[in-house]
Amino acid sequence: MRHLMLKLSLALCVAGSLPAAPAMAWGVLAHKVVDRAAIAALPADGPVFLQKYADYVSKSSSMPDTWRSATEPFSKIQEDPNHGWFREQFAFMKNLPRSRYEFVLALHDAHLKQMKTDPAHAARTNVRWTGTLPYAAMESYGRLVANMRSLRRAMARGEDVSLWEQNCAYEVAVLGHYIGDGSQPLHVSENSDGWRGDNSRGYTTDRTIHGRFEGRFVEMINLTAADVEGRIPAVARQSGDVFDHVLAFLDESYTHMEDVYRLEKEGALEDPGNKGARELVYARVATGAAMLRDMLTRAWAESANLQPKAEDNPLDFNSPAFNPATGSAPAARS
Repeated sequence: MRHLMLKLSLALCVAGSLPAAPAMAWGVLAHKVVDRAAIAALPADGPVFLQKYADYVSKSSSMPDTWRSATEPFSKIQEDPNHGWFREQFAFMKNLPRSRYEFVLALHDAHLKQMKTDPAHAARTNVRWTGTLPYAAMESYGRLVANMRSLRRAMARGEDVSLWEQNCAYEVAVLGHYIGDGSQPLHVSENSDGWRGDNSRGYTTDRTIHGRFEGRFVEMINLTAADVEGRIPAVARQSGDVFDHVLAFLDESYTHMEDVYRLEKEGALEDPGNKGARELVYARVATGAAMLRDMLTRAWAESANLQPKAEDNPLDFNSPAFNPATGSAPAARS
């Protein structure tokens, strides 16, 4: 009987009758490489203490994907949007809010209007099918700055800093996942899982393109940190607004979305020797690693301010930007 049950279980798995495991965005391997390459590229005046946690961060890089299983519905509902940024869905927004909640409310207002004229389009004008990736990244970035600030205080008092270093490493794994997702072009378009809408070029509508590009192909070429480290700029960007940088990073990633479909149509994703497909993977992973390295370096610099300005409090009812619909003002520019 035991052998019979085992055979039955295997047959069900082959037939696809058992629930599928949650998809691992950018594939487990690519996420590991993004984080490891970013930490290796930290400048001397950056948070170099993270280098001794490189293995932990790399091995934890796909952790946020494990929060997306249907077996944990509250976590899944909250986390799913954090991995996408389907920019076609919010093209109507002239200026993106500097607040997750203002963004969600703006989507809902558009949803209600679209329901009157285009219910099919309205069905995807919502937080799940538009995504919140830049907000998740900035929220994680803020937590990282706070942890680094606590680390600096412990250092100043001559205390054991290992706990705060570990807290920082955990947040780097979380932030690195969102930045890694953002570097993958299929995470920043409604064409995430097969081409939608007008398809005059005849691109695939097969949903498996996402996994075939970011997972199977990356594994086929045996991606390593050494493949991308030489492609990461030596100087970390330290000026300008961080949220603006994240949005620009996602916009640049979007410009490569059609490249994935073109390569798939050419059969490149089935050929580990294809130079165009390999180059796209190397370039995107290097771009993600550079962005993460820059954010880690910037966070460390910001954490040196041990006494944040009280006037930056978004909960101040007297702030000119205070929005009673969200109970806060949007984030100030950095």
